[in-house]
Amino acid sequence: MQKSQPVAVIKVGGDVLLDPQELTGLCSNIADLFNNNWQIVVLHGGGPQVNALQQLHGLTPNKIGGRRITSSEDLVVVKQAIAGEVNVNLTSALLGAGLPAFGFHGASGHLIGATKRPPTLVSGHEDQGPIDFGEVGDITQVNVSLLNGLLTQNIIPVIATLGVSDTGKIFNINADTTVTKIAEALDADLLLLTTAIGAVFEDLHKPETRIQTVNPSQAHELIAKGIIQGGMIPKVEEALASLKHGVKSIAIVSGRQPGAFIAVAEGTGEFGTKIIN
Repeated sequence: MQKSQPVAVIKVGGDVLLDPQELTGLCSNIADLFNNNWQIVVLHGGGPQVNALQQLHGLTPNKIGGRRITSSEDLVVVKQAIAGEVNVNLTSALLGAGLPAFGFHGASGHLIGATKRPPTLVSGHEDQGPIDFGEVGDITQVNVSLLNGLLTQNIIPVIATLGVSDTGKIFNINADTTVTKIAEALDADLLLLTTAIGAVFEDLHKPETRIQTVNPSQAHELIAKGIIQGGMIPKVEEALASLKHGVKSIAIVSGRQPGAFIAVAEGTGEFGTKIIN
């Protein structure tokens, strides 16, 4: 059946919620898409909030290649921070902007099925061998019928990125991984990876060095040079993979600028970095 409305899947970083102007702009940009007849799914992480809560509990955040290693103690904090603090705050902000947001997490309704990730090689850290990420899952399925049920009621799902096994075991899952799997499952017309930085820059201190488009070979070169680094690496890697699985358009963008999401949807090139084949 042909979709009557275009679908946008939007990933929101936890850093966005720490900046009131960024959050206000995000809600306004999502409203622009919603009011222009887009169906919208929002998925979020919560890295800064998890880090802060870990430190409060005497735990040390541990990441390799922008991906979090999650011990059983860390998982307790992850659940509290993203399914609690971040999901509630983001959902309430969207409701306050007049949007029909419905907040929940990936274990609800078996929305995001997962199994434990096996030890894995990480780009830029191959010399360390396969890394055991602990209580981190790989996605096995997305409950598309659940999402479509909400979308057909004109509801905006706001999802905290947890996964659940067939036996009910909870896993932490990288939000960039999760959002691309959801975009693929929904055959999304647009995937937006929002960050406070809002694009890939050759020099973060020089706005004029914004890179408007990145293809796979360019992306791998930028990672090797250290221009794409840290948490931006999994964003770009997952986006490149999703282009092979039906997602039509992808961009890294900030919600701070008015009209940014509509501009990206229309391909004007004014904002962000577009990821292309």
